Amino acid sequence: MNKSLLLLSVLMGVVVLASNYLVQFPIKYYGLEKILTYGALSYPIAFLITDLANRSYGKLGARKIVYIGFSIGIIFTLFFSTNFSDLISIRIAIGSGTAFLVAQLLDVKVFDQLRKKKWFVAPLVSSFIGSIVDTFLFFSISFYGTGVSWIILSLGDLIIKIFVSLIMLIPFRILLGTFKAA
Repeated sequence: MNKSLLLLSVLMGVVVLASNYLVQFPIKYYGLEKILTYGALSYPIAFLITDLANRSYGKLGARKIVYIGFSIGIIFTLFFSTNFSDLISIRIAIGSGTAFLVAQLLDVKVFDQLRKKKWFVAPLVSSFIGSIVDTFLFFSISFYGTGVSWIILSLGDLIIKIFVSLIMLIPFRILLGTFKAA
């Protein structure tokens, strides 16, 4: 594996860890605590990483980064962010892993199918679809039946994820030529 793929994989793991930790904390400004967590701000970076890998290394390289990033992220999450005496913390780890794999692999597939369109179409559409799937899988697995108003939280997180995905087009365009297949 070349250094760029390894770097993207490690970055993916760090994003997963940070997002799993940050999703536990509502944003307590402007009345947002019932609809938004800090995890919504960090997670769209995972789609940026996947899309850069897909554009530079193709769908097989992107899948490799998803699997390695998933492994790193889950290991980090289990060691640093999971409280095994707290059922919600365990459900967050399970929900995160499930949602991450499904959404990121879907992102890879959608991106690959749209790769010949204008430069922004594939990352935008694949990130939107991936964000929708990730958000509802994660929140339903993590918080269904817990008393947490997960539907409202998921809608707030999704709106922010879509907004951040739009912003991620800027670094995507800037970094487009940075990673090259070896």
